[in-house]
Amino acid sequence: MATSTALEHVRGVWERMRGNSPIYDFLLPDVVLISATQGSITAHLTLGKNHVNSRGTIHGAVSAALVDWSGGLAIATHGLEKTGASVDIHVTYIGTAQAGEIVEIHALANKVGRSMAFTTIRISKVVDGKPGPVVATASHTKFISQPKQ
Repeated sequence: MATSTALEHVRGVWERMRGNSPIYDFLLPDVVLISATQGSITAHLTLGKNHVNSRGTIHGAVSAALVDWSGGLAIATHGLEKTGASVDIHVTYIGTAQAGEIVEIHALANKVGRSMAFTTIRISKVVDGKPGPVVATASHTKFISQPKQ
């Protein structure tokens, strides 16, 4: 899938997801998909009050939701419309980010088979317009119930 086609496809998948997932609607109304190529997506999110814990830093559950969301969209770059159900999410919390800061979410679909897909995700703070300190890394496995198109 060509770069512009992959990005258009993933943006379409995301638009069709909106309104069907209250948690994504709550956490990700302002997420911006920056790029997509086959097997990879990059997005930015400015953290707000609904993303942080009592200390004002990104909540671990938000990081896990970003992993689930972005891993699915990385899988979608393979032409899939539905990206399955999570089998396993493993998040390693390395650093933090605060409300008002931008995080970059970079997801790779390492393998997309007929029934399983495996992804890795990196969430980083954006510093001077570039990915800076790592906030979290993750691996995400999904069961996919449809054949690749």
